Amino acid sequence: MTDPLYLLTIVLMAAVTYMTRIGGYLLLKHRDISGRIKIVMECAPGCVLITFIAPVFVSGRLSDLITLGITAIVATRLPVLPTVLIAIGSAALLRLLAV
Repeated sequence: MTDPLYLLTIVLMAAVTYMTRIGGYLLLKHRDISGRIKIVMECAPGCVLITFIAPVFVSGRLSDLITLGITAIVATRLPVLPTVLIAIGSAALLRLLAV
């Protein structure tokens, strides 16, 4: 059975991500927004997620560090969905191989 604390953490992370996505638009809906501000607002949810993911990569597990490198390279060349799928697949495979 899933630990209720894990479920609560996932729900809160989703809520924070959603609020960062719409919060800026709600606060600035009656103002003219420049292109630079729009870019920053679109990046904010990713920044929130990184704060939860980053501690895993400083754990020192080699498979996670290799996955981070693969993901960084793929992210510069592919859209988000394929990048996420490749990151999940490479993490699973490298952990399975116990690298």
